[in-house]
Amino acid sequence: DMTRANELVKRAREFNPDVRTTLTDVLAKVCAQALMRHRDVNVQYAEDALLRFPTANVGIAVTAPQGLVVPVLRSVERLSLAEVSAARADAVGRARDNKLTTQDFEGGTFTISNLGMFGVEQFVAVINPPQAAILATGAAVETPVAVNGAVEIRPMMSMTLTVDHRAVDGAEGADFIRTVKTFVE
Repeated sequence: DMTRANELVKRAREFNPDVRTTLTDVLAKVCAQALMRHRDVNVQYAEDALLRFPTANVGIAVTAPQGLVVPVLRSVERLSLAEVSAARADAVGRARDNKLTTQDFEGGTFTISNLGMFGVEQFVAVINPPQAAILATGAAVETPVAVNGAVEIRPMMSMTLTVDHRAVDGAEGADFIRTVKTFVE
């Protein structure tokens, strides 16, 4: 249920009109916080080792003229929502201007792919190696749902987590996505 997340985006835009906060920014922040609680998801799979990371470096899938690119926002769990918004806007802008550097792609520990702006409601994203997990998010769709015994129309969004089971146990992945859902709602 994206009701509260939408309200947060609206308030953030009113509070700081110089930085355009998006749902992707909220999702990046929420996922980073969830990764700090579920450190077994914040990993990379290597042939001879499972690499664990102390920070959440979140990749954001971006459609750019040169194709799909995934610039990385570093230590997102330590950033305010406004700082996440500014970092994402900078990365997306440079991606679309084909001005990203090799360093912009390095060190990602998790990726978010959001196709909601294309009207896609649900999809399964392919993991961005060597990462072990990616979150696919679709459009928030006005949907009738039961709330406290009454039917209300709420903006509902589908989220799909893809994990590499060599690195992330399915139950841990499920617990992670439950935490993301709880934080978003």
